[in-house]
Amino acid sequence: MIPHKASALAQRTLGIIMGGGQGTRLFPLTRERSKPATPLAGKYRLVDIPISNCINSGVLRMYLLTQFNSASLHRHVSQSYKFDHFSGGFVEILAAEQTFSSTSWYQGTADAVRKNIVHFKNNNFAYALVLSGDQLYQMDFREILHAHVEKSADVTIATLPVGAADAPALGILQPNGEQRITRFVEKPKDPETLRSLRIDRAQYPAMGIQHDEDLYLASMGIYVFNRDVLFDLLNNNLTDFGKHIIPGAINTHRVFSHVFQGYWEDIGTIRSFFEANLDQASEVPRFNFFEPPVYSRPRFLPASKINAGAIDHAVIADGCIVTNARIRHSLVGIRSILREGCALDRVVMMGADFYDSPARTADRDNQGIPLGVGRGTRIDNAIIDKNARIGDGCILSPNGKPENLDHPLYYVRDGILVVPKGAVIPHGTVV
Repeated sequence: MIPHKASALAQRTLGIIMGGGQGTRLFPLTRERSKPATPLAGKYRLVDIPISNCINSGVLRMYLLTQFNSASLHRHVSQSYKFDHFSGGFVEILAAEQTFSSTSWYQGTADAVRKNIVHFKNNNFAYALVLSGDQLYQMDFREILHAHVEKSADVTIATLPVGAADAPALGILQPNGEQRITRFVEKPKDPETLRSLRIDRAQYPAMGIQHDEDLYLASMGIYVFNRDVLFDLLNNNLTDFGKHIIPGAINTHRVFSHVFQGYWEDIGTIRSFFEANLDQASEVPRFNFFEPPVYSRPRFLPASKINAGAIDHAVIADGCIVTNARIRHSLVGIRSILREGCALDRVVMMGADFYDSPARTADRDNQGIPLGVGRGTRIDNAIIDKNARIGDGCILSPNGKPENLDHPLYYVRDGILVVPKGAVIPHGTVV
């Protein structure tokens, strides 16, 4: 039960969402867009997750910090999030820019916030909630805000209990009995160091942990700062929260952990993106898009039309036309057209930004191939980015190929075939 006063705390909180860097590990999905703008679950974008979590928690004032390939992200946010004049809510984008005091791009998460402090100071807020723009999770931020105030914390870090297999890839925190953080190690590889960071099992009940295994507290990259503390900690040239600001603050400020035990996925690689999307086709997905709601751009699309076919565990978004196709364990995005006899098996198809026209199809660059998947084409273990044109009789699969490969028509990343945005795959192509 969330105390009533926690809602008042949310009204005094400013959300700061990090737009991410170049997103090289998500290439080629980030070839023409920033990481937070990457399509998700057929009709959303990654940035919809932190923004929706804020809205559902009553945090209605948000800044989104961006710098790479941000045009589509700007367009999506401006068309999706409009608050009434009386709520005071907004989602404002702060792109990297040259100023009299700085001519460089964001050098890290802390540097990005520092370079925009002048904008934050124009707002009346008591707490700053710093979030990542490329994580998949549902959290009621009123809980961490309430815990932050109850413990008289200067900084509170959302943490996730993880096993020994996952700990070396994450920033690991060590709390005392009061959940105050006494130590931080970034990606501990040394076995002895890792063992020393284990959570004391005597603390499990207080943390609400019910597992019977050795666990470690990993930072989720979600922070609550008191207003003055944030400005004080950024009064230097340190560039990153996780690597620099937080480790230093542990020795000078009251830094506490807030344990979160729900589903959380860092969408940092093609493999994690692929699996998180395909999970939506499971009978009970680990992430729930139904309740509380995840908000996105309102589209006035017709319902999807199925002209016969065999569908086994699939998500089909709005405005699709499926004609006698076989779809198995796949996700089909908005405006997708699947033609007669095509087959998708473990495919994330992002869909299209528009419906095709005869003139577009006839364009020389499009080789007479319409948007969507052609007749008799088979695709497995693949991501089909938006606006792709795949001809008839194609076979697209990563089987027998290296884990990572660049080809003029496609890419292979983490063993997954990726057809890039706007690609044209000629009739009869066998990959």
